[in-house]
Amino acid sequence: MATTGGEQVLLRASGLTKHFGGVPALHDVGFSAERGRVTALIGPNGAGKTTCINCLTGILRPERGSVMFQGQELVGRPPHQIARLGIARTFQNLRPFPGLSVLDNVLCGLSAKAGDSYLEAFIRTPSLRHRERALWLTALEALDTFGLAGRASTPAESLSYGEKKRLDLARAFVAGPTLVLLDEPVAGLNPDETEHVAALIRQMRHTGFALILVEHDMELVMAVSDHVVVLDGGRRIAEGVPEDVQRNPLVLEAYLGKISATA
Repeated sequence: MATTGGEQVLLRASGLTKHFGGVPALHDVGFSAERGRVTALIGPNGAGKTTCINCLTGILRPERGSVMFQGQELVGRPPHQIARLGIARTFQNLRPFPGLSVLDNVLCGLSAKAGDSYLEAFIRTPSLRHRERALWLTALEALDTFGLAGRASTPAESLSYGEKKRLDLARAFVAGPTLVLLDEPVAGLNPDETEHVAALIRQMRHTGFALILVEHDMELVMAVSDHVVVLDGGRRIAEGVPEDVQRNPLVLEAYLGKISATA
């Protein structure tokens, strides 16, 4: 793995380009994500943030560009292979399985570790039962971390919106991925819920996860991010530490429209 400033670079995207019907959603976008750091990907609506996330996770294939993760090229791989390499994500639109319990929803995040032998599942071998118990305990631990231990047997559809957001986070982190991509994790949350999620993001960063955060809440971005990449119209227009990005005239223009030189 490459290192920059003493940090381990886990993912490096370069030259990502994607069009929809001739309209550029991404144009030559590149950035990196490092272990134990939060890299925020921000920009106004339509900037290309979610398209970028979808290219990183195999949901979309860029027309040009490269995504290297721990020395392996991700472009061209299907999403399930990318997930097995140690990359997880959340989604803007919450996607719990409504007919399953909260615990079972989190267990779905461990499916890659459950094994895929039909024979073993049919005869219920001792090793399978042991593995299932270990996965069950791992899921319970994740629920405890994200404040949902008391809701383990509750149907996911009965959770509040804020609880569903935390369920989405628990399901993303439960398998111990190396890199997690968070797509608007506090959208629709009240200030108390937002601060709770912010604390969880800090906790995950300090645990050593690499995080890529897509978010419109600039207060959250500035509070938890180590590095910020700004997109506008599918192009990277700025990047750097939060304080510098916050004062960048191009960033202010992208969010607020044309500004005067003295604004």
